[in-house]
Amino acid sequence: MLHKTRGIVFKTTDYGDTSVIVQVFTEKFGLQSYMVNGAKKPRAKISRNMLQPLHLLDMVVYHKNTGNVQRIKELKNSPLLQTIPYDVIKSSIAMFLNEVLYKSIKQQSADENLFDFAFNAIEWLDHQTQGIANFHLLFLVKMTRYLGFYPDRYLAGEADYFDLKNGVFNKYKPDSVLYLSPPHTQNFTALLEGSFENIHQLKLNNDERRYLIQKLLEYYALHIESFGFVRSHEVLEEVLSDN
Repeated sequence: MLHKTRGIVFKTTDYGDTSVIVQVFTEKFGLQSYMVNGAKKPRAKISRNMLQPLHLLDMVVYHKNTGNVQRIKELKNSPLLQTIPYDVIKSSIAMFLNEVLYKSIKQQSADENLFDFAFNAIEWLDHQTQGIANFHLLFLVKMTRYLGFYPDRYLAGEADYFDLKNGVFNKYKPDSVLYLSPPHTQNFTALLEGSFENIHQLKLNNDERRYLIQKLLEYYALHIESFGFVRSHEVLEEVLSDN
């Protein structure tokens, strides 16, 4: 049966001489793998260039509830990304977020709220002209709401510590070493209370940004099974430190 759905490209893998298998986070079916025959041919109807990480898609797909590789009938980039592929900072952010999303989202079932959040955030980043150095931090904090481990905000703004393992703010230092302490706790609280629209108001230096991203990745690894190690943040940190 044919279905229309939006999608976000996660990963494209070569298959044979001319084809690819693309993993797409879809609005209707969650994470799915699709075979695209002839994608590497010069005049392909669906080319490999259309399937770059975090490209946004409108798709018509064949879908079977088997969990196997699916097929695409029609595909277009919509909206077409205008700046992310060509801006070194935005493309580095996209590379990092793509790795985190790929490690975080594993379900082959619809999650329209999570999809809408990711789709709209990518589109917002593409249109934004300034104040994006903290975008990835805010994205990770906000996405925890949809992944099931959004911090308990009781005592946020009052407590000096944030317990990464239990996801709660504490007035006293936790027993484990997995926590944030001042001033990082206050900066983390500012992220919780922030929005993409006012992100430019959050002032973080490169060292603080680097520290927070490491702790946020620890937080993800504590709450997502088999999350593993993320490497692309090192490239992102290097790019941001040069700007």
